[in-house]
Amino acid sequence: MLTKRNFGYPPWSTGVSGISVVRPRSKMEEALEKIRPHTSSSLSHQKTPAVLLIALESTFKEQNTDASPTAYFAALLTTLDGTLQKQKLGSDEAEVLHAVLYLLALIVPFVSTPVVRANVNTVLSLTAPLFPVLREHAPALRSQLSLYHVIFQSLDRSQLDIQGIRQTFASILQFCIDPRPKVRKKAADVIKDVISNPPPPLSRHPYSERAVEWVKSLLSEIGVGPLSKSKAQASETSPETALYIVAFLRLVLGKLPPSSIPAIADLLLTLPRLGHPYLAQSSYSVLSDLFTLPSDNGTQIRDQLSGVLSVVLASPPSKSDIILLPAWVQVLGNAFSVYRADDVNSHADELGKVWGVVWSFLESSDPPTRKAAAHSLDMLCRSFTREFVSYTLQDTSSTTVLRKIIGRTLKALDSLAYARAMPELLSVISSMITNLRYRSGPRTSPTAAEMLLLPIIQHIGKLRIQKGFEYKEAADATLGNAMGVLGPHVLLQILPLNLEPRDRETSKEPRAFLLPLLAQSHPSPLGHFVSYFVPLSERMFDLQSKAETEDRSSEAKVWSVLVAQIWSGFAGYCCVPPDLKEALTPAFSQLLSQLLYGQPDLRPAVLKGLKVLVESNVAAATPKEGHVPDPDAPSVDEATMNITVLRAQAESWLAVFFNVFGTVGRDSRGMIGDVISVWASIAGEQEITKAYLKVVELFKNNLTSAAKAPSQHGGQDSGSVTAMTQDIMILLLPYLSPADAMALFNLSSSTEVLTGKDNGVQKRGYKIMTKLLESGKVTVDAETVIRQMDELSGGLVAAAKKDRFNLFTLLVPSLPSTAMHIIPSLIPEAVLGTKEPSEKARAAAFELVLALGRKMSQGGVVKRNLIDGMDEDGDSDTTASIEEFLTMLAGGLAGSPHMISATVTSISRLIFEFKDIISAKMHTEIFTTLLVFLTSSNREIVKSVLGFVKLAIHTLPADIIRPHLKDLVPRLLNWSHDHKNHFKAKVRHIFERMLRRFGWDEIYSCAGEEEAAKVLVNIKKRKERAKRKKISRAEDDDEDEDVPTARQIIGDAFEDVLYGSESELDDSDDDVPTQYKKQQKKKQLEQGTRLRLDDDEPMDLLSGAASRMTNDASKRRRKPGEDASHFKTDEDTGRMIIEEESNEQDVGPSTDVVGTAYRESMTSIDGFTRGPNGRVKFHKNTKKRRREELEAEDVEMADAETATGASKKNKRKSQLKLGHEFKAKVSRDYVPDTNVSVRIQRAGGDVKRKGMDPYAYLSLSQAAKKGRRGGQSITGKR
Repeated sequence: MLTKRNFGYPPWSTGVSGISVVRPRSKMEEALEKIRPHTSSSLSHQKTPAVLLIALESTFKEQNTDASPTAYFAALLTTLDGTLQKQKLGSDEAEVLHAVLYLLALIVPFVSTPVVRANVNTVLSLTAPLFPVLREHAPALRSQLSLYHVIFQSLDRSQLDIQGIRQTFASILQFCIDPRPKVRKKAADVIKDVISNPPPPLSRHPYSERAVEWVKSLLSEIGVGPLSKSKAQASETSPETALYIVAFLRLVLGKLPPSSIPAIADLLLTLPRLGHPYLAQSSYSVLSDLFTLPSDNGTQIRDQLSGVLSVVLASPPSKSDIILLPAWVQVLGNAFSVYRADDVNSHADELGKVWGVVWSFLESSDPPTRKAAAHSLDMLCRSFTREFVSYTLQDTSSTTVLRKIIGRTLKALDSLAYARAMPELLSVISSMITNLRYRSGPRTSPTAAEMLLLPIIQHIGKLRIQKGFEYKEAADATLGNAMGVLGPHVLLQILPLNLEPRDRETSKEPRAFLLPLLAQSHPSPLGHFVSYFVPLSERMFDLQSKAETEDRSSEAKVWSVLVAQIWSGFAGYCCVPPDLKEALTPAFSQLLSQLLYGQPDLRPAVLKGLKVLVESNVAAATPKEGHVPDPDAPSVDEATMNITVLRAQAESWLAVFFNVFGTVGRDSRGMIGDVISVWASIAGEQEITKAYLKVVELFKNNLTSAAKAPSQHGGQDSGSVTAMTQDIMILLLPYLSPADAMALFNLSSSTEVLTGKDNGVQKRGYKIMTKLLESGKVTVDAETVIRQMDELSGGLVAAAKKDRFNLFTLLVPSLPSTAMHIIPSLIPEAVLGTKEPSEKARAAAFELVLALGRKMSQGGVVKRNLIDGMDEDGDSDTTASIEEFLTMLAGGLAGSPHMISATVTSISRLIFEFKDIISAKMHTEIFTTLLVFLTSSNREIVKSVLGFVKLAIHTLPADIIRPHLKDLVPRLLNWSHDHKNHFKAKVRHIFERMLRRFGWDEIYSCAGEEEAAKVLVNIKKRKERAKRKKISRAEDDDEDEDVPTARQIIGDAFEDVLYGSESELDDSDDDVPTQYKKQQKKKQLEQGTRLRLDDDEPMDLLSGAASRMTNDASKRRRKPGEDASHFKTDEDTGRMIIEEESNEQDVGPSTDVVGTAYRESMTSIDGFTRGPNGRVKFHKNTKKRRREELEAEDVEMADAETATGASKKNKRKSQLKLGHEFKAKVSRDYVPDTNVSVRIQRAGGDVKRKGMDPYAYLSLSQAAKKGRRGGQSITGKR
């Protein structure tokens, strides 16, 4: 018998009696619903909690008690007390105890914090002594840990000093090194969350010091002596325990007191000396995380960082230890990233020492080690402070640390030892370029990278154009980084493009690969583009025109691509240029406008540059709060001056953009519209007004002429000039003054616009009004506007409905509470809109229905005498509410089938949105009313009602639906055999949800007829079959294969409930397809780097080794002409000579039976392997089987007819040796034909006629002599 426990409230009290309130379906209820169906489970750990939960809820009903979280909490504590008392008397109540703890862990997160605090002593007295008992029962132990997860976070400051609380925290700490992973993880999560959420007003949890002391004591014990190697029982000095504590430390590292970090770092440094590779790797990883902590946590360790570096450097791992090396190298880089020396010399000395150690690991043959070394060197490059770089620039001798580093890097580019590390080497050079962007003067002064790294960058450019260099992508990334730091005006001086014909005449290699790198932002002045690239593009355009005139289309295309790439780099020069006033001259502006008008291919690049020109300056002129200004970045004053220059030209540029906007198609207007918006944002109010008035005047003139034009219903909605001018007004709308905005609203709401013949004009009229209301610049009388729109509804076109719904959605919240009588006039249009063919229009209609419902739920007065069409006797006023709105909406149930279907769908949406504030009585009335329509013969109506039923079962409380199951189930079963509109699948899924919620017995008892009940029996069998398949898949030998997950349904919550159904897609929500396409996991092998042999020239191993390296992956790629190189060629004609070979090979029996037994088992037809569970898998595609199939296919010509008639053609492609393909093809496909002579005469293949060879047999050199026009392409290919 459950007793009541006082929690400071009236026992089991709920609320005000006599009022029926439908509570929201909480997450707790959803969790409990998953437990209740398991009362008949054969598994005790599922059945016992379900039976206990049902017993508790039965007690609540008997005592007329609300099933609140507090009630569950009290009842479970009482049950726990009784269970423990029975155990003391010798009764075995272990299963009940575990079930109580499981339910407590599930319920306690939903219990209010004051209730938990008030019962801390009770919980402690009952559960704290259970830790030793539950140590052997991991599931129950995890439940207890989950319980204390909530208990600890609910405590106030005074309760932390309770003895039982402190002892419980210490017990949970010990479970952080438990050998069971789930227990260990749960305990660690509890500790982490506890110390991360200190009780107010504390900023740090007092128990964090306890956690630190526990960690330090364990690490001290582990570091003192050798690790225990006993596997019989895990001790505190075993390697596993050490790994557990290090993993726990990584989890809570950021939550510990900063003062404890140095001591922990010292203890972590002792672990690598114990000789355990994985422990050393883990400790180094934690140290890396420690050094990357925020400044407030890491400040304490910076004082002893020099000592930490010395300890780490003094104990380097072996260069063959590929497990420990990456972590050790990572520690050095992360440690030095926070290192700050007192003077420049100390910093340089430490940097040189660490750099030398890390640099040597770039020679490693292990790819992870090289990557870790590159990352560590990147961290070291980030420690290049301004003082350190300035000191290097002042000292021009080569003895400085930075100059030594640069010299070593330059030599490594040609060294054979670093050839395999070329990608990592290039990434380190990129990091050096980035971290040497310091300037000693203004923005026009050279950077440190320009003064120190030009030889390295020039050498990379030379490697990039070498024939055998295989790391071109990495080189391009490094050169792109150099382009962003130095700028094209510097880079092109050492790496010229060499693209013009005069450069090719002097055998200079072209560098067209530099052109795509121009598009990124860089510090070069805009004047460089005007003086260098504009003339270059003009010369290339002339070469293109000349090539087109001379009918050299390929060459013309090359010049066209180069011109486009040049202008694609225009945007890179527009990022806050320092010489904007001098470079953006009227002549250059005129050139840009001409390109916008006359060069559609170059228009996107020019528009992007003009957009970046404004956006970059605006961003630089308005820095974000808390942003630390970069000394090398453009200053705010410089950006402000640039904006002033641009604002003076805004009016002219807007006129150009408007003209271009009107001449391009609809698909090309998006980018131009963005540029118009950007330039309008910096234009003055007068300039915007002038531009707006010009557009309005053009709009009015075209509107008058368009009224006389034929109708465009169903045609294009954007082809007219009138619609184009409206698009421009939409772009200018955010920048209009309030007066101009009001004038535009009145213009757009005029009869000429909203009843016009042009679809596009009408649609844009509603869109303009909506955007004006959203901007807040216009204040209108919502009631007047809605009445005006209602009068114009006769001329509404389908294309404008979406924007009209959006307009109403914005107007409805502005209605006064005394104007609720307007809402009924909007209901028919909104309801019918939910059935629109356009998805966007339907979504807008649903939003309007919700807006009407929200407005009615806010209260007000509905004056029935002012409602159109209201009877004279219904003139009494009523209070606005959501239930009154549903009553209004239900009037549509008396209309046409289309209207009924739309009304049901709208009601479903409102029920889902306002289910928590609708009374149970109203829910019942709606459910019973719509249930009648399940007997309708109209499929459109039934489809909507099925959606409502599905939503009701998912959303509404079970007590509302349960009384109507006897009517609902038979009516659903009547549609269970109808395949049209997927009714059968929809009904089946509804029953699956009903079975989960109400149980099998309750639903089956309502089925009635035996024939109808078979549907439910079939569903039950399918569910059981799905469970069996799951069990069989778990036991299958392909457990490691990836199982495809269910498709996630994307949409809002209502659509997921109404339309989302795995059952409708896969026939059952539990039945996963059993046949999967097997995806073999390919082992990723690191490809080694090798020397490539060149037969024609000697190899110099001391210089240029990087261009002579190759890797295995590129070696295996098939290259053009690779197969042809295996055959002899005729020196005179260049023909391939293919010698016939006999494909019959006599294979004698093997005498080495014992030595080939294993090989035979793997390659014979009977060869097999065993899976992880011992199952045998026989080989199908073996060498012997392939050999027999090949012999079966290679028949004689005389037997071809018999062979093809006796057996089916094998579709598998035979794997033949090179040179046998033709013979095998002839022997397979040849069929004797009596009309051979006729076929030969009609053949038009490679036949030698009149002494002339076919073109296919001519050598390339002979073919090139005929019709070759001479000259070389711009890319250097002959």
